[in-house]
Amino acid sequence: MSRIGRKPIAIPAGVEVKVADGVVTVKGPKGTLSAAVKPSITVAVEGTEVLVTRPNDEATNRALHGVTRTTIANMIEGVTNGFSKTLEVNGVGYRAAKSGKDVTLNLGFSHPVVVSENDDIKIDVPNPNTLVISGIDKQKVGQFAAEVRSKRPPEPYKGKGIKYSTEVIRRKEGKTGAKGK
Repeated sequence: MSRIGRKPIAIPAGVEVKVADGVVTVKGPKGTLSAAVKPSITVAVEGTEVLVTRPNDEATNRALHGVTRTTIANMIEGVTNGFSKTLEVNGVGYRAAKSGKDVTLNLGFSHPVVVSENDDIKIDVPNPNTLVISGIDKQKVGQFAAEVRSKRPPEPYKGKGIKYSTEVIRRKEGKTGAKGK
């Protein structure tokens, strides 16, 4: 049995979980999220806990068991606390500036790159070299952060580009590195 899948999910105060017609809906102080559940997986709300069970040990059911439980747990976490990713902009002249719902990124191109926030995603620019992307859906926050990072991924020689705050860039020596030997 999946160790992750069989753990019950605690429902915090102020969060409402409903299961109807194969769709789990989670409503909380930050918003509402819903996700479809495969018919073979059973989701039940018992008191202040959500239980996810599978009918048998077939490979597909085993795979769906843990991921369904984690998806519901992430939905509950999202509507209570939310998720955020912090990006750093490194490089001489590289910076970000917010105006309204648009963030203008100067990334060494001949043109500025404009990224807009949408209904699900909020972008904060606490300083010109930092972007904080936040929202209630973990998947959408991660996807949006990856798309912003792809505008100018970090390069290994000088470390210029957009990187996650927790990311470590493996640096390489330049062409002159081998001459001193």
